[in-house]
Amino acid sequence: MASTRNKNTLGNYCLQQKQYTDSGIYTVYPNSAYGYAYNTKLPGNGLLPAQIPNDKLSYNAIDIETFLYGINQTNLVNPPPCFVPELNSLGSTNIYEKSKIFLPEPLVIQKNQRPNFF
Repeated sequence: MASTRNKNTLGNYCLQQKQYTDSGIYTVYPNSAYGYAYNTKLPGNGLLPAQIPNDKLSYNAIDIETFLYGINQTNLVNPPPCFVPELNSLGSTNIYEKSKIFLPEPLVIQKNQRPNFF
């Protein structure tokens, strides 16, 4: 018996394949919601802490984690070499700029400027 449903037409098949392709591109795209930011920076004034991928903070993030967990530290046959982290310098993004605080040069607190209750 032939299929009478609209599900098995050529147009619906092509539409379904396009949806699969588009969802795969969205998931694999490096700057999607699951990926990295275009320009990774640390949060500054007016921003809450953010999730930053470990490979954006340093160039050898896996080696740093291995060193901190102490993996391969007790290997007496092939001792690990001296570890040097390669940190990445990130700038910060500010929503607003802080205003400068002005204080008098010789900060003298005078006794007669405040009420004395004692």
